[in-house]
Amino acid sequence: MPWFSGRCTSAVKLIGKTAIITGCNTGIGKETALDFYKRGAKVIMACRNLDKGEEAKKDIENKCKDLPESGKLVLEKCDLASLNSVRDFAKKILDNEPQVNILVNNAGIMMCPKGETEDGFETQLGTNHLAHFLLTLLLLPRLRNSKPARIVTVSSKAHTRNGMKLDDLNFKVRRYNAAEAYSQSKLANVLFSKELAAKLKEHNIDGVNTYCLHPGVIKTELGRHLDETLFRGARLLIGTVFGPFLKSPELGAQTTIYCSVDEKCANETGLYYSDCVVTSPSHNGRNDEYAKKLWEISMDLVGLKDYNPFTAHDPGVKS
Repeated sequence: MPWFSGRCTSAVKLIGKTAIITGCNTGIGKETALDFYKRGAKVIMACRNLDKGEEAKKDIENKCKDLPESGKLVLEKCDLASLNSVRDFAKKILDNEPQVNILVNNAGIMMCPKGETEDGFETQLGTNHLAHFLLTLLLLPRLRNSKPARIVTVSSKAHTRNGMKLDDLNFKVRRYNAAEAYSQSKLANVLFSKELAAKLKEHNIDGVNTYCLHPGVIKTELGRHLDETLFRGARLLIGTVFGPFLKSPELGAQTTIYCSVDEKCANETGLYYSDCVVTSPSHNGRNDEYAKKLWEISMDLVGLKDYNPFTAHDPGVKS
């Protein structure tokens, strides 16, 4: 148990609200879904593995079967390693959900072996950043029409460890390093949230706020690739040595929940949080030039170069 762990103490209800969470069949995503469900929200669980997602859904429902005013859980397929899957998911949301009040970009992979997504992106950049970038911008017109709305992106303190090679984001030239690739993808999360807040302000859009956060070092399945990318037995060794200092998934979800629902941060945007308080990201995470350039590159990579999510018409709203 860590010496200190921030907690969201807000008792706010989410009855009548719709929240989307990526990667919530396990870990802090599942704990976030459980919390929102208890608050009465309609929670759309965007998962790659529907079998595991169904198990998580049933577990949450069983835990809350005697609670009054619990919400509704809806399981949907969304594979972040495929931009087509992200587009299909976003279309289903736009076709069926009249509002989206909270979007939690939670899913992620860490220090996996060298590989590429379906679209040819380095696996961690493609999954952790580009897929969430695309999803957020496709849903932004609906979020704009669901104000107040919050966009919460789960990053990591690992974003501080390395910089960003904007001319070689996908490790086509430099030698692949799993830890460096993970750090770069988490830095991308920070820069995306920062630049999104800036662009919302530029377009005079208020009521849609962005948040980015470090959840802490947590006992989850996120480290499942460590034996492959570090050394055999790394996961067991790290778990044994650092186990007493790791957060539980329930504690690890607290900053996500705080940024999503707490009244105290309702008027904040573009900031970075840890243990439910604002903190400073790395020097690179505060770099406006990096943020702008990454935005431009990301728009091109995901095929949104000619799309303006800040002025685009919401297909669910009649002209």
